[in-house]
Amino acid sequence: MGVDERALIEERIAALFAAHPPAETDERTFWGAQFDHGLAWVQFPDGFGGSGVSPRWQAVVDQRINDAGGSTRNRINNVLGIGMGAGTIMAHGTDEHRARYLRPMFTMEEIWCQLFSEPGAGSDLAALSTSAVREDDHWIVNGQKVWTTLGHLAKWGLLVTRTDPDQPKHAGLTYFIVDMEAEGVDVRPLYQITGEAEFNEVYFTDVAIPDDLRVGDVGQGWTVAMTTLMNERVAIGGNVQPRGAGAIGEAVDIWRERHGAHGDAVTRDQLLQLWTAAEAMRLTSVRAKEAATSGTPGPEGSTAKLQWAELNKRITSFSVDLLGPEGLTYPGGYSFSRPDGSADVDGAPHKRFLRARANSIEGGTSEIMKNILGERVLGLPGEPRVDKDKPWREVPRS
Repeated sequence: MGVDERALIEERIAALFAAHPPAETDERTFWGAQFDHGLAWVQFPDGFGGSGVSPRWQAVVDQRINDAGGSTRNRINNVLGIGMGAGTIMAHGTDEHRARYLRPMFTMEEIWCQLFSEPGAGSDLAALSTSAVREDDHWIVNGQKVWTTLGHLAKWGLLVTRTDPDQPKHAGLTYFIVDMEAEGVDVRPLYQITGEAEFNEVYFTDVAIPDDLRVGDVGQGWTVAMTTLMNERVAIGGNVQPRGAGAIGEAVDIWRERHGAHGDAVTRDQLLQLWTAAEAMRLTSVRAKEAATSGTPGPEGSTAKLQWAELNKRITSFSVDLLGPEGLTYPGGYSFSRPDGSADVDGAPHKRFLRARANSIEGGTSEIMKNILGERVLGLPGEPRVDKDKPWREVPRS
């Protein structure tokens, strides 16, 4: 089976490159061709951007594209769609959803956002209160979401709502695709310590969503949301970069420029320990991708997310320390802008340090990741859940 999969992928890569050389083709045109050749999400079926093979072959495809002068990096601006929404739509959506949304998602013609967290339901996502009430062939949505990355750029959103408050909190949820340009959707900026409003808060006031934009059955929103979250954790923590790239590469560059042969042995040892940890994490991610046999990640994806979040914070803190007194400044000042893409922190150690503070919160806090690993991977007893079987409307909320 593996030999057949390799032959199929090699054949499709060759055909793609022959028709659209990566270094000579406009990115969006190339991405469209990549989708049409079944190399967007290789584990998806033919016709939906895939080749029906193990997801481990995606790393081979991406590496070949990068080696040929193309780029897979720029699609980070739609990571919430490509890394999270696609797997959710493939697992729980209809064929009409897949045919309509996957290709423009991959080519970045349509940006996506995630609408999960609320002011009163952060780590306890199942406590959310945004309501959806059915009226004939559509649903009326009211409520507020928060920490919505790139919501100001998104055409579509992945939305979890409460459709039955008389059910226990995990049972009364339903999942939708929502048009972010629909009447009643209000996206407001949330400025971060970087000075940018990458995040947003979103208000829904009598927003009408057609029932054909529902993903999964009514009341199955928690199951669908878990698919999104498992893909999110892998998208955040399982991204395999070249050796020595990213935050650790920046730390090495700062060391060489400012310390080099004159650096003290203790600081050099700290750098080497961080570099070793970063390389071990990178190789672990490579092995995990090569061993993957299915398209939907399991709870083990929380391992990569947890380790990446904590290590990235340590590395960026170290880089700012290397700058000495200069690390106390913020070059360029605070522009208080709304970025036109995901956080671009390359070449800016101060900004990378500030942005990294969110790593242990976004996509599930480090504390939640540890709970998941303890309960679902190690099989340890779960924490007491006194409200598990109560109707949601009877559960006290903040």
